[in-house]
Amino acid sequence: MNTRRALLFIPIILALVLGAFLFKGLSLNPRELPSALVGKPFPAFELSALQDQAKQLTKVDLPKQPHLVNIWATWCPSCKVEHPQLLSIARDDNIPIVGLNYKDTAPEAQKWLRVYENPYVFNIFDPKGKLGFDLGVYGAPETYIVDAKGIVRYRHAGPIDVETWKTMRNIVRDLEREG
Repeated sequence: MNTRRALLFIPIILALVLGAFLFKGLSLNPRELPSALVGKPFPAFELSALQDQAKQLTKVDLPKQPHLVNIWATWCPSCKVEHPQLLSIARDDNIPIVGLNYKDTAPEAQKWLRVYENPYVFNIFDPKGKLGFDLGVYGAPETYIVDAKGIVRYRHAGPIDVETWKTMRNIVRDLEREG
């Protein structure tokens, strides 16, 4: 009889545990996806430049100052939404942005930059998503802040808007003051 009573409590205990996990999930921000790279060096790579595929780019080509690495693609509707903000950042804040054209075709990406303008100092062409995989990209757009020493300092999943940029700009400015 005691065993039968104990078995009655198992569903109650399981419901309480499940409820605790679901309650914890309510406080999570889906834009704050974890990144194993924050605090670590930007991954090594050797990929072609989008505009000149004969030119090979490597980690050495990244700016030697705080900069953004923006993952984008022509098939990504959110990338088109954030593009005016990237143009503003490049123009008004004078912060270098490196583009990572992710799982795309070169002709489409080149046309996209001609039509919508190019905010990037250069674009890394990653048609197979290898560098994206090494970065832990969930999807486009994503943007990384990389410091002058090549260390990933911050990751943002999703489009950058005015409010998001305020937070990110403060991080970049702090990195610039660190020298």
